[in-house]
Amino acid sequence: MSFLFTVAAKVPGRIACWAGLWLAISSSYCVAAPITVVDDADRTVTLSGPAQRIVSLAPHVTEMLFSAGAGDRVVGVVSYSDFPPEATRLPLVGSYDRLDLERILSLKPDLIVGWRSGNPQPALEQLQQLSVPLYLSEPLNFDDIPRSLERFGQLAGSQRQANTAAREYQTQLDQLTERYRTQTRVSVFYQVWREPLMTFNGEHLFNDVLRLCGGHNPFSDLPRLASSIELEAVLKADPQVIVVGETNRQWIEDWRRWPTLTAVKNDRLYALNQDVLVRPTTRIIEGIRQVCAVLQPQR
Repeated sequence: MSFLFTVAAKVPGRIACWAGLWLAISSSYCVAAPITVVDDADRTVTLSGPAQRIVSLAPHVTEMLFSAGAGDRVVGVVSYSDFPPEATRLPLVGSYDRLDLERILSLKPDLIVGWRSGNPQPALEQLQQLSVPLYLSEPLNFDDIPRSLERFGQLAGSQRQANTAAREYQTQLDQLTERYRTQTRVSVFYQVWREPLMTFNGEHLFNDVLRLCGGHNPFSDLPRLASSIELEAVLKADPQVIVVGETNRQWIEDWRRWPTLTAVKNDRLYALNQDVLVRPTTRIIEGIRQVCAVLQPQR
C-alpha cells in the first residue's frame, strides 16, 4: 500500500487511476459472488456466499454433505445421521419426520437442507417462510447422486472435493454396470417392514440396485415407494431371494415357516446393511456389491 502512494505522489495525474485499481483488486477478495442452484423440487436457491452453518434434515443429506467436503459446515442434524462417525457428535434438531423448528433456528443456520418427501410438509412450508435459504433434496436414482454432490459443493464452496467424489462414484458405478450387465434375472423380495408387511416399488432406488445386479422386483408396480402388501401376494410371487435389513435379522425366521418358498427351500434369505442399500448416497456402491454377491449363488 505504501508503494502505491509513493508512485502516486510522483505522478499526481494517475492518483485516481491507481486508487481505483487498488479498490478493484481489494473488493475482488472481500466480496463473495452470489451462489444460485436449482434444488430437487425445481426451486431456485440463492446464497450470498458459501454456506458456513448448514442444518441437515435427513440422514442421507448429512452423509452427502460430508462426502461433498462440507462436513465442517454442518451444525445440526436429525436422528439416525450416523455416518460418517463425526456426524453423531453434532446437535440434534429432531427426527426426519418430527422437526424442532425452534432448535433449528437457535443454531443460526445460513442454509437448511430438507428432504422433500421425508420431512413433514407443514414443517417444510414453515421453513420456506423464513429468511434462511432452504434446499430440498430428493435423489431418486443413481444419476441424482453425483448431481447432489456437485450442488452441495457449490453451496458450501467445496466444489473440488465434491467433484472428485462425484467422479469416483461414477467410475465405480460404470465398472459395476459393465460387470453385471449380462446376468440372468433373479426375483427378489425386499422386506421393508413386518406389521404391516411392506416392500418397495419400482421407483425406489433399491429397484435400480436390483436392475444393475440382474435382479427383478415382482412388486415394482405398487403405487407408493414403500407400500403394504398381503402375505399371500409374496407366497404367490415365490421370490428366489428374500432380503431384510440387518437390524431386522429376526424377520428371516418368519419366512422359514413357508418351506415351499423357493427362497426358503434354497436358503437364500439374507440380512444386509439397509443403510447402504436404500440411502441415496455414494455408499450405494457398497450396497450394489452386496446385492450382486448374494444373487450370484442363485444363478
